[in-house]
Formats: sequence, structure tokens, C-alpha cells
Amino acid sequence: MAADQRRRTSRPSNQPTGWVGLVIFGGIMLTVLGGFQIIEGLVALFNDEYYVTTSRGLALTLDFTAWGWTHVLIGLVALAAGIGILSGQTWARITGIVIAVLSAFANMLFLAAYPVGSTIVIALDILVIYALAVHGREIKY
Repeated sequence: MAADQRRRTSRPSNQPTGWVGLVIFGGIMLTVLGGFQIIEGLVALFNDEYYVTTSRGLALTLDFTAWGWTHVLIGLVALAAGIGILSGQTWARITGIVIAVLSAFANMLFLAAYPVGSTIVIALDILVIYALAVHGREIKY
């Protein structure tokens, strides 16, 4: 009786669970974060007076052009990884985790220039890291 009940309640190991929604959320958020990073980078490139502090007030003293290109590159990779995650690619999952970590560190160093935006991006990066690291295998097609 117990073995029969286990067969009915257990699921095949290749079928996704309800956590697949969290991975899809992570992929979508990574594409959104990529867009945020690109916008943040373009603002740094074209209007460096927009930010709260000068480049000397940042944790890592670089001019806003360097920060702009850093954010644009992180954004483009995040955008590509997010699209890859939504299509079930393993490389995209690994890249997504790495780029979310780099994004969180970059925004931590950029916090003095853009406090609210950087804080939001860091929080979303942490959610993406959790979704991809813990439940990333769920989305394989």
C-alpha cells in the first residue's frame, strides 16, 4: 500500500515543479535589469551631471564615461543571458548568476551617484541569483 501511494504521489524527475515560475521570473528580471543597466550607462555617458555626486565621491574613482561603458556592457550581457534563460539554455543560467553578482558589485560601488536606482538593482540582482542558483534546472526544455 505504501509503495503504491509513493508511485502516485511522486513525480518523474524530468518534469518541472511549481518552481519553474521563479526561474522564468529570474529570466525576465535579468532582461529588465539589463535594460536598467543600459539606461544607467547611457545616462552616465551622455549626461554626467544627472547623478547626485561627482565621480570623486564614488567608492571607486572613475570618470562617468568608464562607469557608463561598464553599465552598458553589464546590461548587454544581462539582456542576452535573460533571453537565454527563457529559452532554457544552461550557459545562460551560469552567465546570469555571474552577471547578477557583477551587477550587484558595480551598483554597490555606484551607490553614491544613484542611491535609489542602485539599491533597487542590487535587490533584484539578489532575487535573480536565488532563482537561478536554487531552481535554475527547472526550466530545461
